[in-house]
Amino acid sequence: MGKESEVVTFGCRLNIYESEIIKQNLEKDSVKGVTVFNSCAVTQESIKQIKQSIRKKRKEHPNKKIVVTGCAAQIDPESFIQMKEVDQVLGNVEKRNISRNLKSKKSKEVSDIMINKDSLNSLTSGYEKRTRAFVEIQNGCNHRCTFCVIPFGRGNLRSKSEEEISREIKNLIKNGHKEIILTGVDIASWGHDKDHKLGLGVLVEYILDKVPELERLRLSSMDVIGFDDLLIDLITKNSRILPHIHLSLQSGDNMILKRMKRRHSREDAISLCKILKDKRPEITFGADLIVGFPTENEDMFQNTIKIIEECHLDWIHAFPFSPRPGTPAARMPQNDINIIKQRSKILRNVAQERKKMHLTNLVGNTVEVFMERQNKGHTNQFAPIQLVEKELKHSQTIKALVIDSDENFAYAKAI
Repeated sequence: MGKESEVVTFGCRLNIYESEIIKQNLEKDSVKGVTVFNSCAVTQESIKQIKQSIRKKRKEHPNKKIVVTGCAAQIDPESFIQMKEVDQVLGNVEKRNISRNLKSKKSKEVSDIMINKDSLNSLTSGYEKRTRAFVEIQNGCNHRCTFCVIPFGRGNLRSKSEEEISREIKNLIKNGHKEIILTGVDIASWGHDKDHKLGLGVLVEYILDKVPELERLRLSSMDVIGFDDLLIDLITKNSRILPHIHLSLQSGDNMILKRMKRRHSREDAISLCKILKDKRPEITFGADLIVGFPTENEDMFQNTIKIIEECHLDWIHAFPFSPRPGTPAARMPQNDINIIKQRSKILRNVAQERKKMHLTNLVGNTVEVFMERQNKGHTNQFAPIQLVEKELKHSQTIKALVIDSDENFAYAKAI
């Protein structure tokens, strides 16, 4: 068992996608005895967890080769090279040809991501043990939010073509996946490296037209600024696009948004959610929110709390601000760590209450559930559902009556 290779994934949906490519390449080339850590660099806490996991793995498997890749490895390879548990560090470009680069005698293979213009990989088969499938439509980011290091881990914007994306989706559907999630670093910027007239609406319209067998299409996290008229029209009129939008809001205060160098205002976010909700009332919204950003005072924090109600946010990812070395935000006047912890706790409590309220409101209603594993699944609006039945076939959509709920699930009976 110890000789089998494995991939340990941290971070975003794009990392999950790329880990599947790494797994398939390792299996195709019969690579044994390697553990690949696909790392995340979003917060200092994520890097701490990665290093703890590496040390634990070395104790459990002293003879396995340990390789670290991903954004944390790309941005700060030396911090992993210095770990006695690590055998090799590969950059984000190198991990896409992992079998070849594992043969290198160098302990570090990390090229300059900012000049990389390599084409992006596609999955050749489906996801193991997953009913929904992520599809990378672009990588990299041309924007420079003051708190974010990801462009230095991912490089500048590179988009896949409509044709390549559609072929990949068709292939995944043939392999049994019925729900597709479009993902990337900044999917709202898809196509801007090819033609500034292109927008995500153009791609979504193309996919819906060229892949009629696609029943369920979901969008991953998006900037408010990326919703063009065509995309709004498609989201609100086409039932194949699921009624769940996750927004990269980060804050509900205009001054903080400006200091973050975000491209939207709180008014933009509220207006977008109102337009979408008015045109498609069943739609739900999620968002990423950061608290404790440098210079954030109590009034600014309260604006973030207020936008939760104003944008009808039900699914909230709450993050305490984590200064990343080399970013402009790390050089700004910092908030006291205790204030950050206090505000983070308040935001998480509000997020939990919003989720609980959404699940409570489902009781007594009939919902459509996409089954994912055993007796668990999600509604089209991404509410987590647990069925009273022991086990149902995954990758099917069923009708269910919601009979109860708590802070984690709505409980339902198949009908």
